[in-house]
Amino acid sequence: MVIDRISAARGCLKRVGGDLLLVTNLSNIRYLTGFTGSEALLVLSPDDGWFLTDSRYTSQAGAEVTGAKVAEFSNKMESLVELLQRLQPSKVAFEAAHTTVAVYQELCSKTPQIEYLPADAEMAALRSVKDSGELEILERVAAIASQSLLETLERVAPGMTESEAAWMLEVAMREKGAENKSFDFIVASGERGALPHGKASGKRLARGELVTFDYGAIYGGYCSDETVTVALGEPDSRQREVYETVLGAQRAAMNAVRPGLSFRDLDAVARDYIASRGFGEYFGHGLGHGVGIDIHEHPAASPRSKNVIQEGMVFTIEPGIYIPGWGGVRIEDTVVAEGHGCRCITKVPKDLIVLP
Repeated sequence: MVIDRISAARGCLKRVGGDLLLVTNLSNIRYLTGFTGSEALLVLSPDDGWFLTDSRYTSQAGAEVTGAKVAEFSNKMESLVELLQRLQPSKVAFEAAHTTVAVYQELCSKTPQIEYLPADAEMAALRSVKDSGELEILERVAAIASQSLLETLERVAPGMTESEAAWMLEVAMREKGAENKSFDFIVASGERGALPHGKASGKRLARGELVTFDYGAIYGGYCSDETVTVALGEPDSRQREVYETVLGAQRAAMNAVRPGLSFRDLDAVARDYIASRGFGEYFGHGLGHGVGIDIHEHPAASPRSKNVIQEGMVFTIEPGIYIPGWGGVRIEDTVVAEGHGCRCITKVPKDLIVLP
């Protein structure tokens, strides 16, 4: 499987027109070689590969890395330059978005004979369609996170802080085997619900509020992402109206998913639904994003997206309404595109949950 991925990366190299492909993004390195450490780079030619790491990871790389020869470095830049001088490429494809200006300038100054070609779009697309092994892990991590939230909600009560609720959720995920959380949890209650990225704070939950939980776990190196908004006590008519509008938009978008549909058009399904109910100005972000080794990855679902849905893509559908001074609602599921639609892999029911 890893060999097939490296073959696909060589296809990227061919399309870009380079002699070598330099990979420095650790997420891409993990995807291509299986390496789980935190210091490495990978160089691929059309028929060979070199994996460079430091002494902390030499043994680990020897056990994990497939498809490239492992070598140890004491100075990463010096070892890379030495390898490039030995291989003598004229053009090297690289991940420009994951390379600092300082590193790029140093590399160019030490290898002036080489032309460096950005390959970010090709590398991002490489991971957009998940294989069966990836889907199995993604379903497992989604189940861990969903079940953890359901158990946490049984303990959420007025008077506890947002941070306390977030900590309970993180502990529950760890107890179910999560390796880590996939991002800092958002727990936004009351007026703070108008903050799309309102990280858990010291604010105390109060009866009569809506509370948004945006959370995810990491398992097997892959992330989950799900958002649930609940009512703490019986919601009023305005809260129900906003909630039902977001839920309707999400369901409309999920029902619209099919291979061949553009993500721009998918975004429009949810955006137009919310606008038709009079809340269009309060939905500012894109509809969703890819999920995998990274919590945010290719493809994006937004009005500016140029991508098209393909079978096997895994992405979120997460419309929201955020009203300053009032609060907000976001509902998010992660789905996998299939032959004639999509399958939801996050498992918390999305009808409004009312906590006592």
